[in-house]
Amino acid sequence: MSPSLIFIQLLSGLAHAMVLFLIASGLSLIFGVTRIVNFAHGSFYMLAAYLTYTLAAVLPLGAGAFYAALLLAALAVAAVGLLVEVLLLRRVYRAPELYQLLLTFALVLVVADAVRFFWGTENKTGPAAPGLAGSVPILGQLFPTYDLVLIGFGPLVAAGLWYVFYRTKWGILIRAATEDREMVAALGVDQARLFTSVFALGSFLAGLGGALQVPRQALTNVMDTSIITEAFVVVVVGGMGSVPGALLAAVLIGVIDAFGVLVLPKASLVMTFVVMAVVLILRPWGLLGRPQAQQRSAGAAVVAESAIAVPKTGVLVVLAALIALPPLLPTFHVWVLVEILAFALFAASLHLLMGTGGMVSFGHAAAFGLGAYGAALLLQVARAPMALAFLGAPLVAALGASVIGVFCVRLSSIYFAMLTLAFAQIAYAIVHQWYDVTGGDNGLLGIWPASWLATPLRYYYLALLACGGGIALLGLVGRAPFGLTLRAARDHAPRAEAVGVNVRFHQWVAFVVAGFFGGLAGATFVFLKGSVFPSYLHVPTSVEPLVMVLLGGVQAFAGAPVGAAIYKALDTLVTRYTDYWQMVLGGILIALVLVFPRGILGMLAERRRV
Repeated sequence: MSPSLIFIQLLSGLAHAMVLFLIASGLSLIFGVTRIVNFAHGSFYMLAAYLTYTLAAVLPLGAGAFYAALLLAALAVAAVGLLVEVLLLRRVYRAPELYQLLLTFALVLVVADAVRFFWGTENKTGPAAPGLAGSVPILGQLFPTYDLVLIGFGPLVAAGLWYVFYRTKWGILIRAATEDREMVAALGVDQARLFTSVFALGSFLAGLGGALQVPRQALTNVMDTSIITEAFVVVVVGGMGSVPGALLAAVLIGVIDAFGVLVLPKASLVMTFVVMAVVLILRPWGLLGRPQAQQRSAGAAVVAESAIAVPKTGVLVVLAALIALPPLLPTFHVWVLVEILAFALFAASLHLLMGTGGMVSFGHAAAFGLGAYGAALLLQVARAPMALAFLGAPLVAALGASVIGVFCVRLSSIYFAMLTLAFAQIAYAIVHQWYDVTGGDNGLLGIWPASWLATPLRYYYLALLACGGGIALLGLVGRAPFGLTLRAARDHAPRAEAVGVNVRFHQWVAFVVAGFFGGLAGATFVFLKGSVFPSYLHVPTSVEPLVMVLLGGVQAFAGAPVGAAIYKALDTLVTRYTDYWQMVLGGILIALVLVFPRGILGMLAERRRV
């Protein structure tokens, strides 16, 4: 590799790093002050890109139209962010923090279909930046002028943010809120206004990043998903809430991406998340972040209320209906029930971590995907019988969880969640690029049940036995001494350790058990669909069971299957009647979060007490 090529590749990495910095700095600010993990941040980035594309074409400003469009799009997205915070997020600040995450996930669905509605599904090529469309020779190689300007623009934005944070009263309040927002509130600062202004600033930075990308890459309907994952990596590596850390991490990740494609093209997707995992394990607060006093449990604040009792008669009625009704239903409805059962078990396995253990996982798709790929590979590569592949899949997932859990349970709070995300993305990158074994993005096809399960009804009853039995066993685990010990560690880890409980070991066992049953859900799903793809391990698959648990109510174990049934039923129903099902489903989820800010079962129990 020639020195000139190395230098050009370095510049390419730095250009991408500056865009990453803009997006990640906004995300880091929002989390640092409001503690919101904003999944909609990538949606704001995508929305600004499309707005820039349209405004540049319609503004009658000649060569200045693009630059005016760039600024107007970023300001428009800031206004959208302000409205989202005031009209939606502000209404659920008193609910457990992760319910705000559920709301931002619903916004992702709404914005995704809004973009499809107004701009269509075809990829679009944005205009070149006037005056910056050419290339300049550097060491005998041509390098885009626009990218060179981006490299200089990023530090200017960083300097502007530094001035705001260290030379203005508002910036000092932002830094103080990042360190201790409760103390800032106690000093009489209006938190509502501070949160709104920070959310608008963070949205503006995301919009600016999206607008600046228009001349550099094609506009697609999935550009939000890819960028939000990278932004999370940058925020975690740099340090949650640290803007200088976001700049340093963006440069590091941008350069690794640029050289990874050249040096290790088959592992380029893995490298970024390996860096994230290593940083979290060695320095969980990030390169420039500050260690914070945290609870030993990863999410004890999520389960701040007493558990909700679900009548046994209701459970028996549901079980009787699941046994008796399927023979009377059309085939399509039987298949839908199988999918609901698989995701009910998937969500219930996550509830063992979240509800019982207080460990919020953003990467539970690793268990689901390892189970699905385990079943497929045992069937196709090892030539195992379908029954053996079905039973072996959860063991594969449990083995993977046992390794991942060793590292994850060392961390707590958001750092635990982000490390699970990193490992899930490493698994995703491996199956996405290991074509010889996993088929890459083409997936593996022909993963069908054995002949003795060829009819939909027979496979349904197998799924009912496997998933229903798995949910029942998870319920028993939660009520057993092991589950009660997990709850004690969740509620007050120091006390649990003081009486001799090995908290980390109990959490690791819970991680393995959750991985086993998550893998069983994946095996059930793969034989239902007859195929497996890398998307089974991607971020949206991790978010779905999290949404289901929160939707049903994290305080009750029954909340997981209830939330899964409601979410999947809504998903199936809306999909049948409109192409814009994500927008409708997202709108329904927003309404449910606003009406049931502690989950459906949580609010029903609260009204019953009243």
